[in-house]
Amino acid sequence: MKILDKYLAKQFLQTIFFGLLGFTALFIVIDAMENLDDFLDQDVPPLKILHYYVVFAPDIIKLITPISVLFAALFTAGKMSVLNELTAMKASGVSLYRFMAPFLVTVTLISAFSIYFGGYLVPMANKTKINIAQVYLKKGLSFTGSNIYFQDTETRIVSISFFDASTNKANIVSIQDFDVDDPTRMTGRIDAQKLSYDTLSAKWIALNGVERSFTNEKQSASFFDSLIISNLNFKPIDLTKKQQKLQEMNLDELSELIESQKRAGNDPRATLIEYHSRYAFALANLIIVLFGLPISVSRRKSGLAGQVGINILITFIYLVFMKVSQAFGKNGAMDPLLTAWFANLVFLAGALITLPRMKH
Repeated sequence: MKILDKYLAKQFLQTIFFGLLGFTALFIVIDAMENLDDFLDQDVPPLKILHYYVVFAPDIIKLITPISVLFAALFTAGKMSVLNELTAMKASGVSLYRFMAPFLVTVTLISAFSIYFGGYLVPMANKTKINIAQVYLKKGLSFTGSNIYFQDTETRIVSISFFDASTNKANIVSIQDFDVDDPTRMTGRIDAQKLSYDTLSAKWIALNGVERSFTNEKQSASFFDSLIISNLNFKPIDLTKKQQKLQEMNLDELSELIESQKRAGNDPRATLIEYHSRYAFALANLIIVLFGLPISVSRRKSGLAGQVGINILITFIYLVFMKVSQAFGKNGAMDPLLTAWFANLVFLAGALITLPRMKH
């Protein structure tokens, strides 16, 4: 059986490779045609264009891996069916469940690697891609570090006009504290020209400002040249991360952002969906093969055109379920964890229904 397993795994992996290569090339060509005028208008150097598409490729590969895996499984099974190899295998006592084993083992390894690939390598490439688009194509400019506004705790709001990551200094800073029982009543406020981070003491130091306190009876104010603020929960790196897009963050950074949003009393729903979707999308490789392969095997006379049609249909249905569930999840109608895994659960249920039919 080892010879058969090696044969199936080899055919499967070869088809995946050529599928990824073909789909990636197609997407890059389409994107290059759309951005060609922008590259020419901005006089982008050819090597920088090449660099852009090198770091653009990982995101494409992540998105089309489930499509390529399903296509490879259906194509391999369909080809064997057309050549009557499946009939020969069944005649020699190989069950269709046993036939699926090399596919499932291979795609399980691919799914495991996809978690690391999509969780860490793709965000790293996205950072470079977005930076190139901002610098050379003038796209997606967000003026990182300007007009930062966030909750540090449930009762504290921080606003910063500009943050310089190279010096760990913030300019024109306002820190406002509110009553825990009455969020509309301000209890204290610090306004400063600068806010500098002391790396030795791990504390923020406000410079040239005024500190105010408010009670029901009166308010007081005191000016200062320097004031150590020890109860702030954010660090310079947090200010940089707050300006990052979710697609630029790896799994560890997403996890830290979720904790930061919970601590500040913000809704982490969108970040939770993105975090869980990284795992769910990687394991989609396994689930859609488990769903699609029995269908392909049962349709022995569908031919290559039929396999391609099945691949497109299954992929379209999966994407529809994924997008619909994300829409409900972001609106608060579904739990973030269920949102991320909904499409996979639907296809897994479908696989459990179709698998018994393979006995026939």
